[in-house]
Amino acid sequence: MRRCGVLSALFVFLCVPVLAQSNLAVLSGSIEDPQSRPVAGAVVQLKSSATGETRGATVNQDGLFEIAGLRPGEYELTIRASGLAPVDRTLQLEVGQQMRLDLTLSVGEKRESVDVVGKAEVLKTSDASLGEVVETKSVEELPLNGRMLLDLAITVPGAHVSHGAQAGDVNPLYWRPGQRSAISISGSRPNANYFLVDGVTNTDPTFNTQNISL
Repeated sequence: MRRCGVLSALFVFLCVPVLAQSNLAVLSGSIEDPQSRPVAGAVVQLKSSATGETRGATVNQDGLFEIAGLRPGEYELTIRASGLAPVDRTLQLEVGQQMRLDLTLSVGEKRESVDVVGKAEVLKTSDASLGEVVETKSVEELPLNGRMLLDLAITVPGAHVSHGAQAGDVNPLYWRPGQRSAISISGSRPNANYFLVDGVTNTDPTFNTQNISL
């Protein structure tokens, strides 16, 4: 019994936390006044142009804010702070994007209105991850063989078709015909891929191929 207890304890301590992956976007940033001082208490609101849903946050003492769990799409951003000019902007958030806005509010009642198209950054300043968004025009107009969505991943720089169990050229017993899951991203192995559909895992745990072909 003592040995079992020790093994159980070792299992608990050896567990490695796994970072959750999501297709939802995050908006964060800082709000300052003309003297570069944080505007604590400023109210930041986002309204979805598609659904009308409103999300908000209050700027903290360091002038920072964050709104997480945002569905991709167009949003109307408003920022209000006492004694400072209000800001109205239009944002376009992409899948899994982490957009950062660092804004300086002006004094008075002058209203600022700017349209911002937030393309997903290839090189991010907040973390070391890489990302790419395939535009709607490409999805609709590229001549995909059988309309396989994974073929769109090959159009991204740094991605290419590799080999292995995911391609069926090693063990055909585990190959799923028509699923081009042997994709190498920036030199990584195909079995390191993780597939999500609307934020839900779509990954075969045996060889990390996509589970259901859409």
